[in-house]
Amino acid sequence: MNQIDRHRLTNFDAVLFDMDGVITETAALHAAAWKRLFDEYLKTLAARTQSGYEPFDLARDYRVYVDGKSRYDGVKDFLKSRSLTLPPGSPDDGPDRETIYGLGNKKDEYFDRCFRETGVVVYPGTVRYLHAARAAGLKTAVVSSSHHCREIIQSAGLAPLFETRIDGHEIDRLHLHGKPAPDMFLEAARRLGVLPAKAIVIEDALAGVLAGRAGGFGLVIGVNRQNQADALRQQGADIVVADLAEMLPSESETEPFPAPRQRTERRSR
Repeated sequence: MNQIDRHRLTNFDAVLFDMDGVITETAALHAAAWKRLFDEYLKTLAARTQSGYEPFDLARDYRVYVDGKSRYDGVKDFLKSRSLTLPPGSPDDGPDRETIYGLGNKKDEYFDRCFRETGVVVYPGTVRYLHAARAAGLKTAVVSSSHHCREIIQSAGLAPLFETRIDGHEIDRLHLHGKPAPDMFLEAARRLGVLPAKAIVIEDALAGVLAGRAGGFGLVIGVNRQNQADALRQQGADIVVADLAEMLPSESETEPFPAPRQRTERRSR
């Protein structure tokens, strides 16, 4: 019995997709921007205090303290891991300000520069899975902490495939808690008009998997892009795959999504 049969995907009404690392390969751009930001800051701090310099570690620090979180939470959590604190400042702090917001805004500048230079690359397996879900009539949402979410999804030509979007701007506007809190996914489910237990969350970040589990979602799929399959399972992923193409049926299998007629009957009650 394969993963599709075991988890009875025919019982779900919506799929909520993270973006960076699930839909697009932009997670690598975020990681590079974070490393540049923190290495510069830590070097400056070491020189100022005449202390040792330990660079930002992509294999450990990015995965545990930053990945999947809002950029300001990422700044705060990483600094805390090094027993460092900064004043929060204000959202309009420039990148020269030594505050949580200032460092977060500098990271955003670094990411934006990389994004303009490289463009957007999508994961074909995710796009196939997304089209299959839409063709079967499932509702879909993109849920990302990125303030660039709308632009990236539009650039990739995928915007028409999502019925709603919860991103960094919506976090700010609605005062939502970012991942690993479940607020963003719960808001997406609310807008789609589905119960969390009837929705699938797809994430590549540990914080995102935690958010899906904390929100009581019916199925949490972890996409293992960073060689962290065990960690994704430990944080609550029901299924871990290397690519969402693994979740698509073979030619000999039936479709893993409910027929549109079945869902229409449920909604009419």
